[in-house]
Amino acid sequence: MKAVLVLLLLFGSAARLSAQTLDPAGQEALAATLRLLRDPALRTPAISGNPQAAGIEKQIQGLTGSPPLTQEFYELAAQVFNDLTKNSGGDVGKMSAALDRAKADPAAFTALLSAETLQRLRELAVKISDRRR
Repeated sequence: MKAVLVLLLLFGSAARLSAQTLDPAGQEALAATLRLLRDPALRTPAISGNPQAAGIEKQIQGLTGSPPLTQEFYELAAQVFNDLTKNSGGDVGKMSAALDRAKADPAAFTALLSAETLQRLRELAVKISDRRR
């Protein structure tokens, strides 16, 4: 969960979202961030250009243990970021505050996520757990 939070902060800070509402520029910034998270051809250069992101990428790969699960992890991260953005109205301050609170209380953070996102989170957790057995 910590890796997801840090990645969201790293990639989310690249998205220049307007406060309170997602205007056309905010919508495009969200779309660009989601593409970056979902597309390895875009994500890999962004990660390699950032030492902190590269370290987190190694942690994610260690956690997932396979390229397909790593991709699924990033797909889930994009979905979490999308939920977070929509539930905060695109307000970067609210998003950062929610991520900071999530570090201390991850269960409360899940209240910001859609039922679909929570289901994908559960499914990925099971896949990762099963892989480790």
